[in-house]
Amino acid sequence: MKSRPLIALGAMTAAAIALTACSGSGAGTDDGGTGGAVDGTGQTLTVMMAANGLYPEQQKEWFGKVSDAFEEKTGATVEFETFASANDELTKIQTSVLSGQGPDVYGLGTTFTPTAYATGAFVKLTDADWDKVGGRDRFVPSTLGISGPSEDDEIAIPFVSRPFVMAYNTELLAAAGIEEPPTTWDELTAAAAKIESGDVHGLAIGYADSFDPWKFVWGMSVQAGNPLIDVDAKKAEIDDPAVAAAYDTYFGWYQDGLVDPASVGWKNAQAVAAFADGKAGFLPMTSANSKPTFAGSPVADSYSYALLPTIPPGETELPKGGEEAASILSGDNLVVAQYSPNQDLAFAFIEMLTSTESQLDYFDTFGELPTGVEAAAQVEKDNPDLSANVQAASQSVATPFTGAWGDTQLALTNVVVQSLPALQGGSLSQSAIAASIAEAQASAQSALDKSK
Repeated sequence: MKSRPLIALGAMTAAAIALTACSGSGAGTDDGGTGGAVDGTGQTLTVMMAANGLYPEQQKEWFGKVSDAFEEKTGATVEFETFASANDELTKIQTSVLSGQGPDVYGLGTTFTPTAYATGAFVKLTDADWDKVGGRDRFVPSTLGISGPSEDDEIAIPFVSRPFVMAYNTELLAAAGIEEPPTTWDELTAAAAKIESGDVHGLAIGYADSFDPWKFVWGMSVQAGNPLIDVDAKKAEIDDPAVAAAYDTYFGWYQDGLVDPASVGWKNAQAVAAFADGKAGFLPMTSANSKPTFAGSPVADSYSYALLPTIPPGETELPKGGEEAASILSGDNLVVAQYSPNQDLAFAFIEMLTSTESQLDYFDTFGELPTGVEAAAQVEKDNPDLSANVQAASQSVATPFTGAWGDTQLALTNVVVQSLPALQGGSLSQSAIAASIAEAQASAQSALDKSK
């Protein structure tokens, strides 16, 4: 069995050029390896995806457009269901697995793919299955990095790539005398303090977001040399000084007055909106999906993307054992339920969504980077302003491939959830954070003990 390669996404263009001749076809055609049209007349395909908090109306329109296109192509109708949080995502997976019924296709965040894999409830992809979606070589190789525990044992088909970066306001940085975006977390904190003035804040952070908080902690910890889980030893390593330092930095931005006081209740969409209004110098932990918002905003001509800091808190260089993780290996994967009676139809749907035409349309609508080699090459060629995003992809690191990871990231987020009332009230203490970290450690270890 081949071990999982983590190929650099920064070579996206080169990989795309090399593989273009092997890639699949556009939507609405049958020469992408599907083996001919699938007749779904009278059938209904149910698809579960994350609700898009940043572009809800656009997502509603996209659902309708995709459903119409698929009905024209196959005769089948598509019903979309959504989940609103990581906890909701995990619950939906568990409920369907236990009942043996539910959506035919799931759009899962990459970090939940190991959890889905561990259930054994999703189709393990054969060569024939890959052919139905246009072939495995239709996709940028590195986006396959968390499709399964090995190249020969996969359940997930890449849909979008979402490397995380940092947006910064070029005018505010220049006014503060900051010549280059920070490369360490301590430098970011210091730069934010220089920008803070009146109703303009150093940072825009969505503390109440259900997806983003744990990513800060994970990134800083991995950079310090702690991946949070030792998969081989089945040991959680959350109760660790690197994790405590990460939370101290994350909460410190609020405690030191470097963010809008209202951000304690913000979701990601509100943080993006604040930056787009010119009210923050930095927007860390964003992605290319913020680009459509910025395009028509007051910062349309005064923002840029840069790598997130890759040096952990308290350090000026990468410590021994640390990884230069610019982002988690992030995006959305598509999986097909083992219990689904409509598997051929499900693969036909995925073939359509991952076609070059569909992926380019999705990028234009939502700003999500494609996973298909042809579409990825086109987007990179047409959008030089996303060079930092492409570089972040090349420095992405996969979260541990274990069925316990879903519970682990929820435990990391719960530390933030439990801390928000005290944070807002100005009474959050180191002892309270330590107690929450201890709870997260116990939760993650329990999930590991139960995992396969």
